[in-house]
Amino acid sequence: MLTANFEASDSPDAPPRSMRAAVYRGESRISVDSVDTPEPGEGEILIRVHACGVCHTDLKKIEYNLLPPPRIYGHETAGVVARVGRGVSRYKPGDRVIVFHHIPCGKCFYCLRKLYAQCPVYKRVGVTAGFEPAGGGFAEYVRAMDWIVERGVEKIPDSVPFEVAAFVEPVNTCLKAVEQCDPQPDDVVMVQGQGPIGLLFTMLLSLRGCTIVTTDTISSRLELSRRCAAHSGRAHFALDPDSDDVAGTISRLTENRGSDMVFVATAAKGLVEEAVRVSRPGAKIMLFAQTSDKERIELSGASICVYERSLMGSYSASVDLQKQSAELVFGGKLPLDLLISHRVPLDKIEFAFRLATHPGDFPGENPLKVIVCPQELSA
Repeated sequence: MLTANFEASDSPDAPPRSMRAAVYRGESRISVDSVDTPEPGEGEILIRVHACGVCHTDLKKIEYNLLPPPRIYGHETAGVVARVGRGVSRYKPGDRVIVFHHIPCGKCFYCLRKLYAQCPVYKRVGVTAGFEPAGGGFAEYVRAMDWIVERGVEKIPDSVPFEVAAFVEPVNTCLKAVEQCDPQPDDVVMVQGQGPIGLLFTMLLSLRGCTIVTTDTISSRLELSRRCAAHSGRAHFALDPDSDDVAGTISRLTENRGSDMVFVATAAKGLVEEAVRVSRPGAKIMLFAQTSDKERIELSGASICVYERSLMGSYSASVDLQKQSAELVFGGKLPLDLLISHRVPLDKIEFAFRLATHPGDFPGENPLKVIVCPQELSA
Protein backbone atom coordinates (compact mmCIF):
# COMPACT_ATOMS: atom_id res chain seq x y z
CA MET A 1 0.00 0.00 0.00
CA LEU A 2 1.33 3.42 -1.01
CA THR A 3 1.47 6.15 1.64
CA ALA A 4 0.98 9.76 0.52
CA ASN A 5 3.55 12.34 1.53
CA PHE A 6 0.84 14.86 2.32
CA GLU A 7 -1.71 14.96 5.11
CA ALA A 8 -4.94 13.11 4.29
CA SER A 9 -7.00 15.89 5.84
CA ASP A 10 -5.94 18.21 3.02
CA SER A 11 -7.88 16.32 0.34
CA PRO A 12 -11.38 17.92 0.10
CA ASP A 13 -10.20 20.55 -2.42
CA ALA A 14 -7.43 18.42 -3.84
CA PRO A 15 -5.43 20.01 -6.67
CA PRO A 16 -5.88 18.43 -10.11
CA ARG A 17 -3.40 15.83 -11.30
CA SER A 18 -2.25 18.13 -14.08
CA MET A 19 -1.96 21.89 -14.41
CA ARG A 20 -1.01 24.61 -16.88
CA ALA A 21 2.51 26.00 -16.83
CA ALA A 22 4.62 28.27 -19.01
CA VAL A 23 7.56 26.02 -19.87
CA TYR A 24 10.84 27.35 -21.22
CA ARG A 25 11.72 25.02 -24.10
CA GLY A 26 15.01 26.53 -25.26
CA GLU A 27 15.84 28.87 -28.14
CA SER A 28 14.11 31.69 -26.23
CA ARG A 29 10.76 29.85 -26.55
CA ILE A 30 7.98 29.57 -23.96
CA SER A 31 4.98 27.28 -24.38
CA VAL A 32 1.99 26.95 -22.10
CA ASP A 33 1.68 23.20 -21.57
CA SER A 34 -0.09 20.69 -19.37
CA VAL A 35 2.32 19.24 -16.80
CA ASP A 36 1.96 17.11 -13.69
CA THR A 37 0.94 19.05 -10.59
CA PRO A 38 3.76 18.84 -8.03
CA GLU A 39 3.20 16.76 -4.91
CA PRO A 40 4.58 18.10 -1.61
CA GLY A 41 6.95 15.84 0.26
CA GLU A 42 7.67 15.80 3.96
CA GLY A 43 8.11 19.33 5.31
CA GLU A 44 6.96 20.87 2.02
CA ILE A 45 3.90 22.82 0.91
CA LEU A 46 2.02 23.14 -2.37
CA ILE A 47 0.90 26.68 -3.26
CA ARG A 48 -1.86 27.61 -5.69
CA VAL A 49 -0.34 30.58 -7.51
CA HIS A 50 -2.57 33.64 -7.84
CA ALA A 51 0.03 36.23 -8.86
CA CYS A 52 3.63 36.19 -10.05
CA GLY A 53 5.48 39.33 -11.10
CA VAL A 54 7.49 39.36 -14.30
CA CYS A 55 11.13 40.02 -13.41
CA HIS A 56 13.89 40.92 -15.86
CA THR A 57 16.19 38.37 -14.24
CA ASP A 58 13.98 35.58 -15.59
CA LEU A 59 13.51 37.36 -18.91
CA LYS A 60 17.28 37.51 -19.43
CA LYS A 61 17.55 33.78 -18.76
CA ILE A 62 14.90 33.12 -21.40
CA GLU A 63 16.08 35.64 -24.01
CA TYR A 64 19.74 34.63 -23.82
CA ASN A 65 19.16 30.93 -23.08
CA LEU A 66 21.35 31.09 -19.99
CA LEU A 67 20.16 27.79 -18.48
CA PRO A 68 19.27 24.49 -20.17
CA PRO A 69 15.57 23.67 -20.78
CA PRO A 70 13.02 22.64 -19.78
CA ARG A 71 12.31 24.98 -16.86
CA ILE A 72 9.40 26.88 -15.38
CA TYR A 73 10.45 30.34 -14.29
CA GLY A 74 8.77 32.98 -12.10
CA HIS A 75 9.83 33.84 -8.56
CA GLU A 76 7.79 36.84 -7.34
CA THR A 77 5.07 34.48 -6.17
CA ALA A 78 1.93 34.92 -4.08
CA GLY A 79 -0.90 32.45 -3.61
CA VAL A 80 -2.79 30.10 -1.30
CA VAL A 81 -1.53 26.97 0.43
CA ALA A 82 -3.30 24.10 -1.32
CA ARG A 83 -1.73 21.15 0.47
CA VAL A 84 0.90 20.57 3.16
CA GLY A 85 3.37 17.73 3.51
CA ARG A 86 3.75 15.63 6.61
CA GLY A 87 5.30 17.44 9.53
CA VAL A 88 4.21 20.92 8.45
CA SER A 89 2.37 22.66 11.29
CA ARG A 90 3.07 26.35 10.68
CA TYR A 91 0.92 26.52 7.52
CA LYS A 92 -2.39 24.98 6.56
CA PRO A 93 -4.50 24.83 3.40
CA GLY A 94 -6.19 28.16 2.81
CA ASP A 95 -3.33 30.29 4.17
CA ARG A 96 -2.46 33.20 1.88
CA VAL A 97 1.32 33.33 1.45
CA ILE A 98 4.27 34.72 -0.47
CA VAL A 99 7.31 32.52 -0.96
CA PHE A 100 10.98 33.30 -1.48
CA HIS A 101 12.75 30.92 -3.84
CA HIS A 102 16.19 31.31 -2.22
CA ILE A 103 17.08 30.93 1.47
CA PRO A 104 20.70 30.66 2.74
CA CYS A 105 22.08 28.07 5.14
CA GLY A 106 23.08 30.69 7.73
CA LYS A 107 26.27 28.83 8.68
CA CYS A 108 28.76 28.98 5.83
CA PHE A 109 31.68 31.38 5.20
CA TYR A 110 29.46 33.76 3.19
CA CYS A 111 26.45 33.63 5.50
CA LEU A 112 28.62 34.55 8.49
CA ARG A 113 29.58 37.67 6.51
CA LYS A 114 25.95 38.30 5.48
CA LEU A 115 26.79 37.72 1.81
CA TYR A 116 23.78 35.44 1.50
CA ALA A 117 23.53 35.48 -2.31
CA GLN A 118 26.96 33.79 -2.44
CA CYS A 119 25.92 30.92 -0.14
CA PRO A 120 25.88 27.52 -1.91
CA VAL A 121 22.52 26.66 -0.33
CA TYR A 122 21.10 30.05 -1.36
CA LYS A 123 22.08 29.31 -4.95
CA ARG A 124 19.88 26.20 -4.85
CA VAL A 125 16.38 27.16 -5.96
CA GLY A 126 13.89 25.77 -3.45
CA VAL A 127 10.59 26.38 -5.27
CA THR A 128 9.51 24.44 -8.35
CA ALA A 129 6.58 23.70 -10.61
CA GLY A 130 8.42 20.80 -12.21
CA PHE A 131 11.65 20.02 -14.08
CA GLU A 132 14.86 21.63 -12.76
CA PRO A 133 13.78 24.02 -9.97
CA ALA A 134 13.60 27.57 -11.37
CA GLY A 135 11.00 29.38 -9.25
CA GLY A 136 7.90 27.98 -10.90
CA GLY A 137 5.62 30.97 -10.40
CA PHE A 138 4.49 30.95 -14.04
CA ALA A 139 2.34 27.91 -13.31
CA GLU A 140 -0.91 27.14 -11.51
CA TYR A 141 0.85 25.42 -8.58
CA VAL A 142 4.35 25.45 -7.07
CA ARG A 143 6.03 23.21 -4.51
CA ALA A 144 8.09 24.91 -1.81
CA MET A 145 10.80 22.66 -0.40
CA ASP A 146 11.38 22.09 3.29
CA TRP A 147 14.18 24.62 3.89
CA ILE A 148 12.08 27.28 2.13
CA VAL A 149 9.01 26.39 4.21
CA GLU A 150 11.10 26.68 7.35
CA ARG A 151 12.37 30.21 6.75
CA GLY A 152 11.18 31.58 3.39
CA VAL A 153 7.38 31.93 3.59
CA GLU A 154 5.36 34.88 4.89
CA LYS A 155 1.60 34.97 5.46
CA ILE A 156 -0.38 37.63 3.58
CA PRO A 157 -3.04 39.61 5.48
CA ASP A 158 -6.54 39.19 4.07
CA SER A 159 -6.66 42.87 3.14
CA VAL A 160 -3.67 42.70 0.77
CA PRO A 161 -4.28 41.73 -2.89
CA PHE A 162 -2.10 38.94 -4.25
CA GLU A 163 -0.62 41.15 -6.98
CA VAL A 164 0.57 43.62 -4.32
CA ALA A 165 1.88 40.85 -2.07
CA ALA A 166 3.99 39.58 -4.98
CA PHE A 167 6.20 42.66 -4.50
CA VAL A 168 7.71 41.39 -1.23
CA GLU A 169 10.65 39.70 -2.98
CA PRO A 170 11.59 42.64 -5.29
CA VAL A 171 11.11 45.12 -2.43
CA ASN A 172 13.53 43.00 -0.39
CA THR A 173 16.17 43.11 -3.12
CA CYS A 174 15.93 46.92 -3.37
CA LEU A 175 15.84 47.38 0.40
CA LYS A 176 19.02 45.29 0.65
CA ALA A 177 20.81 47.69 -1.70
CA VAL A 178 19.49 50.76 0.14
CA GLU A 179 20.58 49.38 3.51
CA GLN A 180 24.02 48.63 2.10
CA CYS A 181 24.42 52.26 0.94
CA ASP A 182 22.80 53.72 4.09
CA PRO A 183 21.60 57.08 2.65
CA GLN A 184 21.04 59.89 5.13
CA PRO A 185 18.04 62.29 5.17
CA ASP A 186 19.98 65.22 3.70
CA ASP A 187 21.65 63.24 0.92
CA VAL A 188 21.08 64.07 -2.73
CA VAL A 189 20.56 60.70 -4.41
CA MET A 190 20.23 59.95 -8.10
CA VAL A 191 18.25 56.96 -9.40
CA GLN A 192 18.92 56.10 -13.04
CA GLY A 193 15.93 54.40 -14.63
CA GLN A 194 12.32 54.53 -13.47
CA GLY A 195 11.11 51.13 -14.43
CA PRO A 196 9.59 48.99 -11.64
CA ILE A 197 12.93 48.56 -9.84
CA GLY A 198 13.92 52.21 -10.15
CA LEU A 199 10.52 53.28 -8.83
CA LEU A 200 10.92 50.96 -5.85
CA PHE A 201 14.22 52.68 -5.11
CA THR A 202 12.48 56.05 -5.38
CA MET A 203 9.85 54.95 -2.85
CA LEU A 204 12.39 53.55 -0.39
CA LEU A 205 14.66 56.58 -0.63
CA SER A 206 11.66 58.83 -0.09
CA LEU A 207 11.04 57.05 3.20
CA ARG A 208 14.63 57.92 4.11
CA GLY A 209 13.95 61.63 3.52
CA CYS A 210 16.49 62.03 0.72
CA THR A 211 16.39 64.63 -2.04
CA ILE A 212 16.00 62.47 -5.14
CA VAL A 213 16.90 63.04 -8.78
CA THR A 214 15.38 60.41 -11.05
CA THR A 215 16.02 59.92 -14.75
CA ASP A 216 14.20 58.11 -17.54
CA THR A 217 13.42 58.70 -21.20
CA ILE A 218 9.75 57.64 -20.93
CA SER A 219 7.59 60.61 -19.87
CA SER A 220 4.88 58.49 -18.23
CA ARG A 221 7.50 56.92 -15.96
CA LEU A 222 8.83 60.32 -14.95
CA GLU A 223 5.33 61.42 -13.99
CA LEU A 224 4.86 58.26 -11.98
CA SER A 225 8.22 58.89 -10.34
CA ARG A 226 6.93 62.22 -9.07
CA ARG A 227 3.85 60.51 -7.62
CA CYS A 228 5.92 57.78 -5.95
CA ALA A 229 7.99 60.38 -4.11
CA ALA A 230 5.21 62.89 -3.40
CA HIS A 231 4.50 61.58 0.11
CA SER A 232 8.01 62.36 1.35
CA GLY A 233 7.64 66.14 1.39
CA ARG A 234 11.23 66.47 0.13
CA ALA A 235 12.42 67.90 -3.18
CA HIS A 236 12.24 65.51 -6.11
CA PHE A 237 13.44 66.11 -9.64
CA ALA A 238 12.29 63.77 -12.43
CA LEU A 239 14.40 64.41 -15.52
CA ASP A 240 14.71 63.18 -19.10
CA PRO A 241 18.44 62.85 -19.83
CA ASP A 242 17.77 63.47 -23.54
CA SER A 243 16.32 66.92 -22.93
CA ASP A 244 17.02 68.02 -19.35
CA ASP A 245 20.27 69.18 -17.78
CA VAL A 246 20.81 66.35 -15.31
CA ALA A 247 24.38 67.28 -14.36
CA GLY A 248 23.45 70.94 -13.96
CA THR A 249 20.51 70.14 -11.71
CA ILE A 250 22.64 67.97 -9.45
CA SER A 251 25.35 70.60 -9.39
CA ARG A 252 22.87 73.28 -8.26
CA LEU A 253 21.47 71.02 -5.55
CA THR A 254 24.88 70.19 -4.11
CA GLU A 255 26.86 73.44 -4.34
CA ASN A 256 28.75 71.93 -7.30
CA ARG A 257 29.88 68.83 -5.34
CA GLY A 258 27.88 66.17 -7.17
CA SER A 259 25.39 63.60 -5.90
CA ASP A 260 26.09 61.77 -2.65
CA MET A 261 24.87 58.48 -4.06
CA VAL A 262 23.72 56.96 -7.37
CA PHE A 263 21.56 53.85 -7.84
CA VAL A 264 21.97 52.39 -11.34
CA ALA A 265 18.61 50.69 -11.80
CA THR A 266 18.80 49.93 -15.50
CA ALA A 267 21.43 48.35 -17.72
CA ALA A 268 21.51 50.95 -20.50
CA LYS A 269 24.97 51.53 -21.92
CA GLY A 270 26.94 54.40 -20.46
CA LEU A 271 24.95 54.88 -17.26
CA VAL A 272 27.69 53.76 -14.87
CA GLU A 273 30.08 56.20 -16.51
CA GLU A 274 27.47 58.94 -16.12
CA ALA A 275 26.99 57.99 -12.46
CA VAL A 276 30.69 58.62 -11.88
CA ARG A 277 30.59 61.95 -13.71
CA VAL A 278 27.67 63.38 -11.70
CA SER A 279 28.73 62.07 -8.28
CA ARG A 280 30.96 63.80 -5.76
CA PRO A 281 34.28 62.58 -4.35
CA GLY A 282 33.51 59.92 -1.75
CA ALA A 283 30.15 59.06 -3.33
CA LYS A 284 28.63 55.58 -3.34
CA ILE A 285 27.55 54.14 -6.69
CA MET A 286 25.29 51.09 -6.45
CA LEU A 287 25.23 48.76 -9.47
CA PHE A 288 21.91 46.93 -9.32
CA ALA A 289 21.01 46.05 -12.92
CA GLN A 290 24.44 45.05 -14.18
CA THR A 291 23.87 41.28 -14.10
CA SER A 292 25.32 40.27 -17.48
CA ASP A 293 28.86 38.91 -17.80
CA LYS A 294 28.96 40.47 -21.26
CA GLU A 295 28.44 44.01 -20.03
CA ARG A 296 31.57 46.15 -19.90
CA ILE A 297 32.17 49.40 -17.98
CA GLU A 298 34.96 51.79 -18.92
CA LEU A 299 36.21 54.00 -16.09
CA SER A 300 39.50 55.59 -15.21
CA GLY A 301 41.16 54.16 -12.14
CA ALA A 302 41.55 57.68 -10.78
CA SER A 303 37.80 58.29 -10.86
CA ILE A 304 37.49 55.63 -8.16
CA CYS A 305 40.85 55.73 -6.40
CA VAL A 306 41.83 59.41 -6.35
CA TYR A 307 38.26 60.60 -5.78
CA GLU A 308 37.56 57.91 -3.19
CA ARG A 309 34.29 56.75 -4.68
CA SER A 310 32.84 53.38 -3.71
CA LEU A 311 31.60 51.23 -6.59
CA MET A 312 29.18 48.75 -5.01
CA GLY A 313 27.09 45.77 -6.02
CA SER A 314 23.98 44.18 -4.56
CA TYR A 315 22.26 41.06 -5.84
CA SER A 316 19.08 39.24 -4.83
CA ALA A 317 17.33 39.25 -1.45
CA SER A 318 18.45 39.18 2.19
CA VAL A 319 16.83 36.82 4.68
CA ASP A 320 17.60 39.41 7.37
CA LEU A 321 15.22 41.85 5.64
CA GLN A 322 12.44 39.38 4.91
CA LYS A 323 10.14 40.49 7.73
CA GLN A 324 10.86 44.18 7.14
CA SER A 325 10.15 43.96 3.41
CA ALA A 326 6.89 42.10 4.12
CA GLU A 327 5.87 44.77 6.61
CA LEU A 328 6.59 47.53 4.09
CA VAL A 329 4.40 45.83 1.49
CA PHE A 330 1.60 44.60 3.74
CA GLY A 331 1.51 47.82 5.79
CA GLY A 332 0.82 49.98 2.75
CA LYS A 333 3.93 52.12 3.32
CA LEU A 334 4.77 51.98 -0.38
CA PRO A 335 2.26 52.96 -3.14
CA LEU A 336 2.86 49.71 -4.99
CA ASP A 337 -0.50 49.67 -6.75
CA LEU A 338 0.82 52.56 -8.88
CA LEU A 339 3.38 50.22 -10.42
CA ILE A 340 1.00 47.53 -11.67
CA SER A 341 0.18 48.27 -15.30
CA HIS A 342 -1.01 44.87 -16.55
CA ARG A 343 -2.53 41.69 -15.15
CA VAL A 344 -2.14 38.91 -17.71
CA PRO A 345 -3.50 35.33 -17.73
CA LEU A 346 -1.00 32.50 -18.09
CA ASP A 347 -1.83 31.70 -21.71
CA LYS A 348 -0.93 35.28 -22.69
CA ILE A 349 2.48 35.11 -21.03
CA GLU A 350 4.40 35.81 -24.24
CA PHE A 351 2.50 39.10 -24.48
CA ALA A 352 3.40 39.77 -20.84
CA PHE A 353 7.08 39.24 -21.62
CA ARG A 354 6.94 41.57 -24.65
CA LEU A 355 5.33 44.26 -22.51
CA ALA A 356 8.11 43.96 -19.94
CA THR A 357 11.06 43.77 -22.35
CA HIS A 358 9.94 46.29 -24.99
CA PRO A 359 7.77 48.91 -23.25
CA GLY A 360 8.53 51.42 -26.01
CA ASP A 361 6.62 49.21 -28.46
CA PHE A 362 3.40 49.81 -26.49
CA PRO A 363 3.27 53.61 -25.97
CA GLY A 364 -0.49 53.66 -25.48
CA GLU A 365 -0.32 50.93 -22.85
CA ASN A 366 2.41 52.49 -20.69
CA PRO A 367 3.79 49.07 -19.59
CA LEU A 368 5.41 48.95 -16.18
CA LYS A 369 5.03 46.07 -13.74
CA VAL A 370 3.37 43.11 -15.39
CA ILE A 371 1.72 40.48 -13.17
CA VAL A 372 0.93 36.99 -14.45
CA CYS A 373 -2.26 35.56 -12.90
CA PRO A 374 -2.24 31.76 -13.46
CA GLN A 375 -5.75 31.21 -12.06
CA GLU A 376 -7.34 33.59 -14.55
CA LEU A 377 -8.56 32.27 -17.89
CA SER A 378 -8.05 34.25 -21.05
CA ALA A 379 -11.13 36.05 -22.33
